[in-house]
Amino acid sequence: MKVVELSVGGPLLITPSKFVDDRGFVSETYNARNLESHIGRVVFVQDNHSLSRAAGTVRGLHFQAPPCAQGKLVRVVKGRAYDVAVDIRRGSPTFGRHVGVELSAENWAQLWVPVGFAHGFCTLEEDTEVEYKLTDHFSPEHERGIAWNDPALAIQWPVAENKAIVSLKDLAQPLLVHLPAYFETR
Repeated sequence: MKVVELSVGGPLLITPSKFVDDRGFVSETYNARNLESHIGRVVFVQDNHSLSRAAGTVRGLHFQAPPCAQGKLVRVVKGRAYDVAVDIRRGSPTFGRHVGVELSAENWAQLWVPVGFAHGFCTLEEDTEVEYKLTDHFSPEHERGIAWNDPALAIQWPVAENKAIVSLKDLAQPLLVHLPAYFETR
């Protein structure tokens, strides 16, 4: 497994090893013992799997507020997506900054999105499937988000704003400047 630190502290790009032969491959996509030195001791309690039919589908930017905040380990099992994590920890030296990486079934990379970050992605191919492991259960009353197209974030999404396929819920999310301080660093 290869682990790479990104330009904003916290998120990590993790690429599991693949053992390939003429039959196909085997890959250990998660091992708590191997990742503990990088992300600490976490317990995943829920796995989600999403399918986005069209390229240019944007999902996010989502997070859950405390006490139900979630860390996420995200991977693409079919297709390709541009995956983003935004630092929403007030007081952090990287508050409002983001990292963006391409995840695909081909590159086999995963993005670790720790608590205190909003997460979203844009599909780059039709019928893209994304799986993610979560450190807390889904809680509708703690579900939050920020505007995917907030100009202050300066995310270079791989789709024009007027061509993006975005849910009504995600279109109604607030700008970062209007977000309460759900997460703070000292």
